Amino acid sequence: MCDCQHDLTYNDFNPTVLFASKMKMVADGIYHAHKDFTELTYILSGKGKYQVEEKVYDVEAGDMIICNPGIRHRNIVINKEEPTVEFFTGFQNYHFKNMPPESICLKEGGYLLRLTTETKREISKKCYEILAENEACEMGKYFMLKAHLMQLLVLIIREILEEPYSKQKGYHFETYNKSYAVKRIINYLNENYEHKISLDQIAHNMYLSPVYISKIFKEETGESPINYLIKIRLERAKDILSSSCCGSIKSIANAVGYDDVYHFSKLFKKYYGISPQNYRKTLLEKNA
Repeated sequence: MCDCQHDLTYNDFNPTVLFASKMKMVADGIYHAHKDFTELTYILSGKGKYQVEEKVYDVEAGDMIICNPGIRHRNIVINKEEPTVEFFTGFQNYHFKNMPPESICLKEGGYLLRLTTETKREISKKCYEILAENEACEMGKYFMLKAHLMQLLVLIIREILEEPYSKQKGYHFETYNKSYAVKRIINYLNENYEHKISLDQIAHNMYLSPVYISKIFKEETGESPINYLIKIRLERAKDILSSSCCGSIKSIANAVGYDDVYHFSKLFKKYYGISPQNYRKTLLEKNA
């Protein structure tokens, strides 16, 4: 058994989770403080400002703001077209060694923690896991949230206590953040292509602006989200046409998310150079 020289907590590590959520910050926040719990805010995307006590910090994706009990704070919007998206969580009943109870203290003081690239990756992933668990509302939800929060806090304390680091070259968290967001959009499109989907709906689900989503999606994939969705739908339609000689073209159109069979047929011919009806006919002749 190893010697626990690096134990970080007094007594049992058993924080109480009060809330966890994310929000697109489209207006300046109310200047306020929390009496008896700590609030962590992690910037998922965008740039903005954050006032904590008398100091105003410039913040961007990958930054974390730590507000212990009694610390006044608020967000400040700098771009309403592409506002920051923040993950935040409140918790209490914890005590790290060499820090006051119910507090997380930075080495240099202050309230803004700038993270290493690796820790940004881990914390971003952990924030999305917390949000997913919160939305799922499955059995044992609270204990899963507590487990995720405990891991999040250990990552933060490790980062605070580690020695100063040299920034890694050739890697940018912003790129990782974009890639992660685009992967989530692609997964959403693949899982929901048969339903009505709009760019505004995707933006609402992601807490990002439609303009920003279109921009990062094209940067990562070379095309717009809607064109990507069309390709998913048409590929699925081809699969259905190839595997079955039954069913009308209208029913196939409906199955892949199109109410208008004429629009579906027009798109199919545009992408594949042949109408769905003739595509099926060609396959049948080949297999005859």
